[in-house]
Amino acid sequence: MTISAQSETGFNVGIDVGKAQLDIVWHETGEHLVTDNSPQGIRSLIKRLRKEAIERIVVEATGRYERGFVMAALEVGLPVIVINPLMVRRYAGAIGLLAKTDKLDAGLIAQYAAVLKPEVRTLASAKTLQIKDLLLRRRQLMEMRTMELNRQQQLGGALGASCKRIIKALEKEVAVVERALDQAIEEVEEWKSRKELLTSVPGVGETLAYTLLGDMPELGELNQKQIAALTGVAPFNRDSGSQRGKRRIHGGRAGVRTVLFMATMSAIQHNPIIKAFYQRLVAAGKHKKVALVACMRKMMCVLNAMLREGKSWDEKYVQNPA
Repeated sequence: MTISAQSETGFNVGIDVGKAQLDIVWHETGEHLVTDNSPQGIRSLIKRLRKEAIERIVVEATGRYERGFVMAALEVGLPVIVINPLMVRRYAGAIGLLAKTDKLDAGLIAQYAAVLKPEVRTLASAKTLQIKDLLLRRRQLMEMRTMELNRQQQLGGALGASCKRIIKALEKEVAVVERALDQAIEEVEEWKSRKELLTSVPGVGETLAYTLLGDMPELGELNQKQIAALTGVAPFNRDSGSQRGKRRIHGGRAGVRTVLFMATMSAIQHNPIIKAFYQRLVAAGKHKKVALVACMRKMMCVLNAMLREGKSWDEKYVQNPA
């Protein structure tokens, strides 16, 4: 269990993250260590890891519990990788590992690190994580507001008034979060630039911009078909044998699609290019709903091209977004 037992390139470390503790396994030695998932426990672990030749440290994304360790590791330059837990479960299924304990999970993650060698990439900064947290909180508040609006319509009367008071409180809180969000985005050039590019499009307001920044981080990195499918506005075939069914959209990110729908409704009124595109489709005999979905798809392709090329709104993106 000594450093001399390490591989030629260094240690592959797997960490199973729990609310109260961290289980750590060094793949090359099989050593297992348990420490508290607390500032003191994390400092102690970081101190040891800095003394060793580490090739990579892999942890699963748990939502929040891994945040303390990951940020501490990044601050001292340790090669930490956060992966989707589903990837590890699939690997476990491929090698036939069915048993599950904290120690076994940490060992499995360490083995995954050593065998598949996931690439060490630059992770988000503390400020970027703060922006993502604010975007998440904004989405939560908006979802609660929508639920209260629905209840207000259903209940009416005195109970409807109760819903109205909650809605006002939620709207105030949304305003507080949006002010903090605006300030945080101004301090990170990448996020500021992306927001400015998005909102340069007529019909795209802050609501859609915030939604895309938080829920569609792939925007600007995919091609037209991929971004349309990810949003859920790509038509899919429904054919079988000699039968030809209607093409329909399905899947994708429902939250993004809902906000995009409202923004596109605005765009076909205030964006001359999208408006002309919509009117041309309707004049050609397309159902208005089909034409609207086509405009939604066009909007996403335009925004995708703009972010990829780092250019503000230009009619050429609408004519031929790549």
